[in-house]
Amino acid sequence: MPDITLPDGSIRQYDRPVTGAEIAADIGPGLARAALVAVVDDRELDLDQAIETNAAVSLLTRRDEAALEIIRHDAAHVMAEAVLELYPETQVTIGPAIENGFYYDFHRPEPFTLEDLGRIERRMHEIVDRDEPIRREVWSREEAVEHYRRTDEPFKVEIVEQIDRDQILSFYRQGGFLDLCRGPHAPSTGHVGHAFKLMSVAGAYWRGDSRRPMLQRIYGTAWPDEKRLKAYLTMLEEAERRDHRRLGRDLGLFHIQEEATGSVFWHPKGWTLYREIERHMRRRLDAHGYMEVRTPQLIDRSLWEASGHWEKFRENMFIAESEDERILALKPMNCPGHVQIYKQGIKSYRDLPLRMAEFGSCHRNEPSGALHGIMRVRAFTQDDAHIFCTEDQVTSESIEFCDLLRQIYSDFGFRDIRVKFSDRPEVRAGSDETWDRAEEALRVACDAAGLETSLNPGEGAFYGPKLEFVLRDAIGRDWQCGTLQVDFVLPERLDAVYVAADGSRQRPVMLHRAILGSIERWLGILIEQYAGRFPLWLAPVQVVVATVTDAATDYAASVAARCRDAGLRVGTDTRNEKIGYKVREHSAAKIPVMLVVGAREAEQKTVAIRRLGGKAQETLALSEAIHALCTEAAAPE
Repeated sequence: MPDITLPDGSIRQYDRPVTGAEIAADIGPGLARAALVAVVDDRELDLDQAIETNAAVSLLTRRDEAALEIIRHDAAHVMAEAVLELYPETQVTIGPAIENGFYYDFHRPEPFTLEDLGRIERRMHEIVDRDEPIRREVWSREEAVEHYRRTDEPFKVEIVEQIDRDQILSFYRQGGFLDLCRGPHAPSTGHVGHAFKLMSVAGAYWRGDSRRPMLQRIYGTAWPDEKRLKAYLTMLEEAERRDHRRLGRDLGLFHIQEEATGSVFWHPKGWTLYREIERHMRRRLDAHGYMEVRTPQLIDRSLWEASGHWEKFRENMFIAESEDERILALKPMNCPGHVQIYKQGIKSYRDLPLRMAEFGSCHRNEPSGALHGIMRVRAFTQDDAHIFCTEDQVTSESIEFCDLLRQIYSDFGFRDIRVKFSDRPEVRAGSDETWDRAEEALRVACDAAGLETSLNPGEGAFYGPKLEFVLRDAIGRDWQCGTLQVDFVLPERLDAVYVAADGSRQRPVMLHRAILGSIERWLGILIEQYAGRFPLWLAPVQVVVATVTDAATDYAASVAARCRDAGLRVGTDTRNEKIGYKVREHSAAKIPVMLVVGAREAEQKTVAIRRLGGKAQETLALSEAIHALCTEAAAPE
C-alpha cells in the first residue's frame, strides 16, 4: 500500500489506494476546499483518481502558478457548456488552455457576434455559481464513436478514430455537458472563479487545413483572481496603444500592402532606424572578431537536399525554375551558404574559431493567416552568424557569445532576460550519440557562462540543441529573440573539415547564433517597447529646429546645418504656424528634441531646448547645445 511523500519531506502511509482529495482532507479542511488537482510523481491527476503505489504528491491550489493551466482548461469547458445551453445547434470540437487564456472551436451555421460573447460570458458566471461537480469517466473507443455518431458530431468522431487504440479514452461531465478530454480538471466548476473574460471570436479551419470546414474560435482569458485579470487587461490596452502597425503608420516608418504580402515597404524614417540598428550591430560584431559575408539568394535544391533543409522546410520555401530546368530555392536561412564559404581552401585548427556573420536576406512562405505586421513576414533579414570551432572551443565561444548578447540587449534597453534549453526534437538528423555529445556540450557551456535555464523539451532544431533567449519588455510581455545552437550534424552532411594538430582531418562544430532574430521583428519589438519614443541615438529624426517668427527663418537654417554637420539627424519647421501648434505636432510625431528659435535666439546665437513630454525649456548657446546633444545621441558603446 502506498507511502505518500509530501513536498515538505514528510511521509504519510496508507493501507489502501488513496486519492488526492483524501490526502488533502487528511492535511486539513482548508486544503481540502482549495485543492484543484494532485501532482503525482510529476503527473497531474484528478483529485478523485486513486494512487496505488508509493509516490511523491503535491496538491495544487489556485495560488500555485502551475494551476493556471487547470483554471483555464476548466474555463474552456465552462464556456463550451454555456455555448451549448444558449445555442444547442452548435457542435464543439477542441478547446485547450493556451498562454494567457483558452479557446474553443465551434461549428455553427450562424456567426457569433460581440453581443453573443456577452451572453455566453454571463452564462459562464452562472455555471461557476452553480458549482457543478466535474466527473471523469472512462469509455471504450466503440462507446465513444457510437455516442458521437448518435449525437451527429462528425468532428468528435474523427478525433476518436485517430486516437491510438491502446490509449484510454477519458470523458469529463459537468451538468449537462460532456466532452472527450485528457484532463485533469478541478472537482467542480466553482473552482474556476470569476476572474475571466471572453476576448474575441475568429475563424479557424478544422485541423488547420484550409480545405476543411471553417470553425469559429472564441478566445478567453482566465486568472486566479480579479487583480491579475485587471492587470492583464490593462496590459492589453497598453499593448494596443503601442501596436507597431499603428505607430509605424502614424510615424511614417513603413507600410505593407496586398501586392507584396509579407514584405515591408520601408519609408525614409523607418529605413533610417533600420540602418542605425544594422550599423550598431556591425560595430559590436567587428569588436568581437566577426567577419561579415554575403551569400546568394537563389541556391540549387541539391544543396538544400544535402543539408537536410529540403526535407524539413520544403513547404516553406519559395521555388524558382531556371531556363536549364534546374530547381532553385530562395534561401530560408543562411547556414548552408556559410558552410560553402568555410569550405573554400584548407582550414587548420589554427584558423579556428572562425566567426562568420551575415545580415542575410531570407524568404519563408509563411501562411497568410500567420503574418503579423513586421513581426512575422515572408521577407526578412536575419542577423545571422555561424562560429566554426573545435569541440574544445564550444564552451569559451558560448561564453563570449552570451557576453555579446547581453551587451547588445542592454544597448537597446532590455535587461530582463530568460533562457530556455531546448533539447532533441522527435524528428531530427544525426544519431543519439551525436545528440548526447551536443547536448552535453551545451549544458557545460551554460554552466560555465553562469546561465540559469529552464527546459523546453523537444524544441531543439532538427540538427542540434539550442538556447532560446527570451526578453521581457516594458509592459511585461516576453519575446523570444536570440538563439545559440550546437550543431555536429551539418558539418558532417556538408563535408566541412579542418586539419587538426596531429595532421588528421576533423569536423568542426558549428555554432548557429542570432541575437536580434530578424531585424524586421526586432524593429517591431522596439517600436512597442518604446511606444515610438525612441532614445535619442535611435530616433529617425533626432532634432527639429522650429521657428517662432519668420524673422528667425535664416537662423533656423543655419542651426539645422550646424546640427547636421555635427552628425545629428535634423529637420526644420519654418511654417507660418504658432509655436504651440508646432510643438503638439512634433510631439505626436515622437521627435525627441525641439530647438525653438526666435528673434532673440537669432540675435544671441542661442536655442531653446524642448524635450518630448516635458514642458520646461532650457536656453543654451548654440555650440553648447549641439555638443550636449551629440554626446547624448552617441550610440551606447
